[in-house]
Amino acid sequence: MADFTDISSAVDSAAANARRVSRREFIKRVIASGAVASSASFMAGGLAGCTPRRAAVAGSVERLVSLNINGQLRRVDVLPQETLAMTLRYKLGLTGTKLSRDRAECGACTVMIDGTTVYSCSTLTHSVRARKVVTVEGLRGPNGELHPVQQAFVEELSPQCGFCTPGQVVAAVALLQKNPKPTREEARHAMSGNLCRCGAYDNYLNGIMRACGNHAEISHGV
Repeated sequence: MADFTDISSAVDSAAANARRVSRREFIKRVIASGAVASSASFMAGGLAGCTPRRAAVAGSVERLVSLNINGQLRRVDVLPQETLAMTLRYKLGLTGTKLSRDRAECGACTVMIDGTTVYSCSTLTHSVRARKVVTVEGLRGPNGELHPVQQAFVEELSPQCGFCTPGQVVAAVALLQKNPKPTREEARHAMSGNLCRCGAYDNYLNGIMRACGNHAEISHGV
């Protein structure tokens, strides 16, 4: 009958041999896999110049776009989820468009797209390609003179702090383009999407009434 110590030694030796074989096999496999990877990289690199470029991924958008801003064609690099307000302010330098709540609520970022007012903070820039965008900067005359609405707002002391004024101006101009002679109530309804933190709503309405020549509906009551 074999001695227990001899059996134990034999088992330990066999285990040690198995570990050495495993390590050897492991190293061989690592070296082999590295060689295969290197060969694949070399082949891919060598063939890269002669393979056609893959088509754009479905659903992707072109980064460099052309925008019609205030009658000028502007080329700009636009991120896929970039809003028009961000593009106007930080890419094109048109800071008349204000950002406030940035949640399509206050109207400070109002611009016109094809004659219709929109909140630019909630409009993706990629959606306005081939459309005409007008900001408050685009309303001035050829010699830099104020738009009649801007002049009327000045004369009626419409702005208070002035932060909401660019959006108010754009909204008022859009209104008068569609309805040159609105009543005060019609103007109030049309301007309801523009908030004024100073509460100067009647002042802005007075400015609109002056701009359209409806002086009878200008109210300076306290």
